[in-house]
Amino acid sequence: MTLPRFYPIFDDVAWLRRVLPLGAKLVQLRIKNQPQDALRAQLTEGRDLCHAHGAMLVVNDHWQLAIDLGCDWVHLGQEDLDEADVAAIRAAGLKLGISTHDKAELARALALNPDYIALGPIYPTILKKMNWHQQGIEKLCVWKDLVGDIPLVAIGGMSTDRAPGAFDAGADVVSAVTDITLHDDPEGRVREWLKVCG
Repeated sequence: MTLPRFYPIFDDVAWLRRVLPLGAKLVQLRIKNQPQDALRAQLTEGRDLCHAHGAMLVVNDHWQLAIDLGCDWVHLGQEDLDEADVAAIRAAGLKLGISTHDKAELARALALNPDYIALGPIYPTILKKMNWHQQGIEKLCVWKDLVGDIPLVAIGGMSTDRAPGAFDAGADVVSAVTDITLHDDPEGRVREWLKVCG
C-alpha cells in the first residue's frame, strides 16, 4: 500500500476544515477527554470532510466509534491494543495503524498484520509525556528493515526541516502535530509540508 507521505494529527475537527482544502490527503483525529456525543459529532464531521476532499481519516483509539461511523482507519497505541477488538476492526473492513517504540512492541504489532507501523518519538516531543526518549533517525533504518513493505510512519518532534532526513532513513510517511498547530501560520506551514513531502 502506498500512503500519502504527509500525515498531520489534530485534536479537533476544526483543523480539518482548515487543512483539507489545502491538499492534505491523510489526517488523524486524536481527540481526548470529550463526552461521547461531542466525540461522535467530531468524528462524523471529520469522516464527511475527508470524503468530500478525497482524503483518508484515521481515528485514534476510538475503534468502536470508528466502526459504528463507517470510518476507514483506526490507529492504536500499545495500551489501546490491550482493550481493542482487532478482529472486529478487521471484520468491519477498517485499516489499522499501530504505534511502536521497541522491538517487543514491534513484534506484537507485526503479528496483527497492520496497514502501517509508526515509530516515535524520533525527536523530543512536547505533545505528551513519553516513557521513551527520542528514538533517533537511525532507528528508522532498523525498523524499515524489519517491517519490509509495510508503510513506516515517523512521528515525534518532526518538522519540515527534519522530514527529508526521516525519508532518507526509511520512513514512508512523516507525521506532524505541533509543528503545525503551534505555528504562527498553520496553513502556510501545511503548504510547506505538502511541498517537502510531494
